[in-house]
Amino acid sequence: MSDDTLSSRIGLIRARMEQACMLAGRPSERVKLVAVSKFHPAAAVEEALKAGQNIFGENRVQEAKEKFPALREHWPDLRLHLIGSLQTNKALEACRLADVIESVDRPGLVDALSRAADRLGRLPDLFVQVNTGDEPQKSGVPRYEADDFIIRCKERFGGSLKGVMCIPPEDQDPTAHFAFLARLAHEHELIDCSMGMSADFETAIMQGATLVRVGTAIFGNRSKA
Repeated sequence: MSDDTLSSRIGLIRARMEQACMLAGRPSERVKLVAVSKFHPAAAVEEALKAGQNIFGENRVQEAKEKFPALREHWPDLRLHLIGSLQTNKALEACRLADVIESVDRPGLVDALSRAADRLGRLPDLFVQVNTGDEPQKSGVPRYEADDFIIRCKERFGGSLKGVMCIPPEDQDPTAHFAFLARLAHEHELIDCSMGMSADFETAIMQGATLVRVGTAIFGNRSKA
């Protein structure tokens, strides 16, 4: 009988994470798993919660709004990361819903998040998204602007700026991109580095990731609405 359940898949990912940490000489507790639940129903998230997973990643504010407030009522330690490109007109709802916003990438969004935080009296933890491949179709601050942008965000948000995030080009070896992001985090004294997905999270861990974002390997292929 097959044991291919969501719980077993989470266990397998965690085992691979621990092995990568051991090979890298890093403590396994330093690397956390973000289960990317976009395009999957609340029932799948709840199944993951029952398996001991409590950090989730969503791309769309509206989808997160539909799934997570009700789940929080029963799972108060749940943490929601918004990992997709964020429109400025969604900043208020994002600040209301999320524990972490990983996609801060332009001055207009910085201003919108500041206004939202002032209105709500709360600000999620923030990550700067860096477009390490300088791909025109991708979100993220360009590499050459990353240092200055991080400095400006630290001045604006102080300790709420926690880390950096990237999605390397699909057609390139991600190693150099991960190394660049980890170096950027270190140079700016940011504690978190969100990088690596289902196909390359072990490489990301070897290069210093503190958060890996795994979706397909846990939830299976997504059926976009």
